[in-house]
Amino acid sequence: MPGIEVVIVGGGVIGWACGRALATRGTGVAIVDPGPVPGAATPASAGMLAAQTEAHDERKPGVLALCVRARETTLRTARSLTDTTGIDVGLLQRGIAQLALDETEERTLRAAVAHQRQLGLRAEWLDATEVHSAWPATAPARGAAFVPEDGALDPTALAAGLRADAERVGVRHIPQRARALEVADTQVRGVRTEAGLQEADAVVLAAGAWSSELRLLPRPLPVEPMRGQMIALPWPERMQPAILYGHGGYLLPRRSEALVGATMESVGFDHTTTPDAQAWLRAIARAVIPSLGLAPVARHWAGLRPMTPDGLPLIGPDPQLDGLWYATGHGRNGILLAVLTGEIIADLLHTGQAPVDAGAFRPDRFHRSGSRHNQPNG
Repeated sequence: MPGIEVVIVGGGVIGWACGRALATRGTGVAIVDPGPVPGAATPASAGMLAAQTEAHDERKPGVLALCVRARETTLRTARSLTDTTGIDVGLLQRGIAQLALDETEERTLRAAVAHQRQLGLRAEWLDATEVHSAWPATAPARGAAFVPEDGALDPTALAAGLRADAERVGVRHIPQRARALEVADTQVRGVRTEAGLQEADAVVLAAGAWSSELRLLPRPLPVEPMRGQMIALPWPERMQPAILYGHGGYLLPRRSEALVGATMESVGFDHTTTPDAQAWLRAIARAVIPSLGLAPVARHWAGLRPMTPDGLPLIGPDPQLDGLWYATGHGRNGILLAVLTGEIIADLLHTGQAPVDAGAFRPDRFHRSGSRHNQPNG
């Protein structure tokens, strides 16, 4: 077994995806993570693979293509994890329908379908009759944008599968909290934990919303927590499982429940739930499937997404501190981008070349002045 060459800070789905990808290339990897923390993003996530459904911002060239590539990479990995670990990640790939509940939404969604079809992607416009036939319990709609290749999976199962596969190929777990980088001149030498120094040639920061709390980073990290609240209601009887977007949110079937999400709240590290959010989420459910209007709330929870100013993750090397790598800031798309993030990090560390054009995710995009930052964070 190789010695530890790379330390990954963070044991969520991103950290284990990076560890697995590195270890399969022969790298000695340790993941430093104390264990589950309240508000962590992975277990609170819905697990959406909504690469096309949530492709709203065409001002970011190449991002849609990256998300589609991430979806395909995740689907392949999800299936292979069952073979290598026996873990079923709960893949649901029956497509996603985004309902047009008014005229404005219809225009917007029709345009999105047309644009994606021009790009060679599969997308369909369903008229009102087709929507009612497919999902008779939904509210009257003017139609729907339907993406047959989008879907979802169980994020907790995906994380468990990635961890089991990573450990199978030699990744070690160090159940401690990383406190600070260890740096000599402009080279990372490892991380300081509660138990002392863990040496490594490279450090990958994948601690989600808590990434900025690692001390001695070369500059303040543009990653902040964004609270997302969700509720679970009973899935309607006699209705086939379907992922439905509408009224500013979505409904996702998982086992016997309808997961309804999700808020986007800038409240720091507060992961408590609120009555106002529950009321808003119930309104989404009622607008999409009216029969859920009086359904009892089975569960209500919140997680903290790591969000950057432009909503895109930081993936790649630090521009000035050798050996420091970022895999954080994934926002709403942590599950979708997790496996691809691992592949990008592993290939960059091994060959210097990413498997895709990930320029939109460059960590230096917020500070390209070329000046060296001498004041450490913390």
